[in-house]
Amino acid sequence: MNTFINLLNAAILAGTPLLLATTGEILTEKSGSLNLGIEGMMYMGAIAGLAGAWYVEQWFGQGGILAVLFAFIFAFVFGALGGLIYAVLTVTLRANQNVTGLTLAIFGTGFGKFFGEVLGHKAGGYVAVNEQTKAMYGRINFGKLADIPVLGTLLFKYNWLVYFAIVIAILVGWFLTKTRRGLSLRAVGESPATADSAGINVTRYRYGAALVGGGLVGLGGMYMSMVDQKGIWVHDCISGYGWLAIALVIFSTWNPIRAILASIIFGGLTVMYMYVPIKGLPIPIYRMFPYIATIVVLIITSAMQIKEHAQPAGTGLNYFREER
Repeated sequence: MNTFINLLNAAILAGTPLLLATTGEILTEKSGSLNLGIEGMMYMGAIAGLAGAWYVEQWFGQGGILAVLFAFIFAFVFGALGGLIYAVLTVTLRANQNVTGLTLAIFGTGFGKFFGEVLGHKAGGYVAVNEQTKAMYGRINFGKLADIPVLGTLLFKYNWLVYFAIVIAILVGWFLTKTRRGLSLRAVGESPATADSAGINVTRYRYGAALVGGGLVGLGGMYMSMVDQKGIWVHDCISGYGWLAIALVIFSTWNPIRAILASIIFGGLTVMYMYVPIKGLPIPIYRMFPYIATIVVLIITSAMQIKEHAQPAGTGLNYFREER
């Protein structure tokens, strides 16, 4: 029982950056843009968030809440910058979405590693935030609530980004299903020509989704550098989580609410080898489990042919008004 509880606790922590990135990608894909550059944008958010916190410490001589605030803003802005690059190339210049996304993944990865090296030299060897800033990403103190058997461990022993990611996923799910703008965004993703004829600005919605979605992806990257790596820059800090997030979009069938559960499952599959070792099974096989699960879900979804659970019809296709 203790092993299961500890595994679930670790799964939630490991799944949080996936949830942030997946929610951002779902929002982007719902507008009809298939952005495969998530890995690179997470790298951009990771180095930007760490740099923001580190520079605040250098300027003011201490970390804390101000460093966390700057890390949050920098990570969101640079993630949104990646989304902006993607939107300019695919929406305005109508470049191929798949090629653009893959190029962005390479660019963002290089961006993060290059400026991580530059910042490391500037810091005198390697970049690391101080203990005061690290403490801001530790577990929230819920007092006696955390001591409740089972529930205390499962509900009250996480950092603030875990709860933030869950709230954001719920809000995005509500936005897409319960608001007029959300329904308009979905209309753009399903049939941009029809949405355009109804007076919906396709360009505006695709740009907005790319920027906000990119910002959330950047925050997922910040989680990797500030929480997983304890505020120390590591070149391979993202380590494929961006590609996992793209797979998780399929696993959650383009639904942010389902992405909460799916991220926990994926998080559990990525750390399961540490809690449930199977004698003779190589670790790389363990790492394949999330993708195997995605393939199974994709097969089941395709077989059932449920339109609600399918990728938006217009995703991956550029829209040119004069061609409708």
